[in-house]
Amino acid sequence: MVGEAADGASAAREAVAGRADVVLMDVQMPGVDGIEGVRLVIEARPEARVLMLTMFDLDDYVLRALRAGASGFLLKTTPPADLTAAIRASRDGTMLFAPSVTRRLVESYVNQPTPVDGVPERIASLTPRELDVFQAIARGLSNTEIGAQLYMGEATVKTHVTRILAKLGLRDRVQAVVLAYDSGMMRPAID
Repeated sequence: MVGEAADGASAAREAVAGRADVVLMDVQMPGVDGIEGVRLVIEARPEARVLMLTMFDLDDYVLRALRAGASGFLLKTTPPADLTAAIRASRDGTMLFAPSVTRRLVESYVNQPTPVDGVPERIASLTPRELDVFQAIARGLSNTEIGAQLYMGEATVKTHVTRILAKLGLRDRVQAVVLAYDSGMMRPAID
């Protein structure tokens, strides 16, 4: 552990000062709440992964945290060994959710109408290479992982990500993931 903070703004400062790889953030904190804290951490240290750790298992919090850039959403009832494993998995790029959250997310997705096949019009403006990068972003890959998979340097990946976000009018990678799923470009792997 490299630091501890009482609110989201302090957490962002600690994440930068301690060069944190993973930040555990509560939703409800005095002053700057955890959702805004996620945004601040990601702005200040984009390579950091932020796991929400809270006692509030509410869909609104989950969605707001994901849109802010959170890498997962766990409950404070998570056993210590599982929490340790979750921190390690998050550091390695895995998105993690409490089982109850995962169940509700999957149920809400499955109950939506079947998406149209092909590339949605909004996404059709991407070049084939940008589309490859977009799909990798949607799978939750980091720039390093995208570079390794697509045989590109990390600086090139960053350039593609910046262009993709600008072309699609998106604020961040989380919005890109949401667009990929909302548009039907990506589907959860349900077997």
